[in-house]
Amino acid sequence: MPAYHYEALNLQGQLETGVLEADSPRHARTQLRGQSLIPLQVESTQQESQSTGSIVLWQARIFSRTALVVWTRQLASLMSAGLPLERALSALSEEADTERQRDLIAHLRAEVNAGAPLAQALSSAPKEFSNLYIAVIASGEQSGRLDQVLEQLASDLESAHNLRSKLLAAALYPAIVSGVALIIVLFLLAYVVPQVAHVFTSSHRALPGLTRFMLGLSEIVKLSWYWLLLSGLITMGVLKLALKSESFREQWDAGLLKIPVIGRLTLGYNAQRFASTLALLVGAGVPILKSLQTAAQMLSNQALRAQALLAIDLVREGAPLASALAQNKRLPRLLAMFARLGEQTGKLPEMLRRASEHLSNEIERRSLQLATILEPLLILVMGVIVMLIVLSVMLPILQLNQMAR
Repeated sequence: MPAYHYEALNLQGQLETGVLEADSPRHARTQLRGQSLIPLQVESTQQESQSTGSIVLWQARIFSRTALVVWTRQLASLMSAGLPLERALSALSEEADTERQRDLIAHLRAEVNAGAPLAQALSSAPKEFSNLYIAVIASGEQSGRLDQVLEQLASDLESAHNLRSKLLAAALYPAIVSGVALIIVLFLLAYVVPQVAHVFTSSHRALPGLTRFMLGLSEIVKLSWYWLLLSGLITMGVLKLALKSESFREQWDAGLLKIPVIGRLTLGYNAQRFASTLALLVGAGVPILKSLQTAAQMLSNQALRAQALLAIDLVREGAPLASALAQNKRLPRLLAMFARLGEQTGKLPEMLRRASEHLSNEIERRSLQLATILEPLLILVMGVIVMLIVLSVMLPILQLNQMAR
């Protein structure tokens, strides 16, 4: 049963808005009149989203990463308390933080009331719920353990969000320092150095080599900055277009893995997401081949994804999961080792979850080490560059003092 967003007047002449479920707009108006309301506007929540056209394309997601974790855990808690799915969705709709969230949850409730499974209802909003999310929900419904699966899904989403936040936090400070240092250096070269050096060039005396070098850089910055900016933008545009080619993207990502520090972090992050997704899906009862396919789609690195797809072919031919993962030369051996232990003990989801935890801890440790090294290193480099610029200005002054003596 679809959901409709309405605007109506009550008996006191006050405007009321809300969402209700009805078979048709006419039925929705009849319900409003039955509640002593005068309907002014009745519009389907889905139609309302489509009517805004391109504006919706630029809106933020209805559920942020944090909001999706909270919503999933709330739904799991309500269902664990014994509430039917329809009543749990109704309660969450009433407690929604925003109108867009309320409309979306009301639409999901309407689809469930009409007889559709929750996974099918979620698939009607692909921008909000990923294929992994929908696959896990579908497996929970099929196994009759939807509340438990929702709890596991919320925990997985929360751990993934925390890991991503820690990586971004580790990279934020070096990025800010680098950006500020670049702006300061460009300002000194484009404005300060020419102004000071102009005083000494008027005396027609030879300037020190460092000063001449800085003046040359200053001229390049002043005369060619727009060409440098334009060439940088063109290079980024060409690279973005080239990355749309699967073969080039795979080669690019394979090269990215070979970079000493960034490659290890990229490999660890992708391996952790692969192990975590696989543990979640297998634990929810999803068949191993479908679990591997979904976990492979979670890999942002195309080179690793190609290797994971080869592992799927081996499993399809009858090879154990551990043997298939061991054939992948790029994924950490830790993953294959834990998969082998899981297959031998019959606790594959638990072992994969432990592998995910080990990989997550390793990523956090490496990112912290990288941030610890980069912070003083960037400050040192910035200090050296500024010192050279200051020396290029001070050396002519020292020369004049020596000549005056």
